[in-house]
Amino acid sequence: MKKIKKTKKLIKKLKSYWKKLREIESQHSRMIYRLEKAMEEETGIDGIEFFFCDGEYAGIGNLERSMELIHSKELEK
Repeated sequence: MKKIKKTKKLIKKLKSYWKKLREIESQHSRMIYRLEKAMEEETGIDGIEFFFCDGEYAGIGNLERSMELIHSKELEK
């Protein structure tokens, strides 16, 4: 396998992709936030959220931890 050198030219080429990734992440975060707010309004549970762990959504819980985590496997039955 050919070793790829980190150069200023390569970094300059990749900057636009990094910027786009950040934009997509921001959009994704806003969409998740709106979904959590809708879930909070419908359920009446303050701070209800999607629990994210080890790079994936693992279930639904709330910020205060006053409800038991509902695992993804229970939600996907």
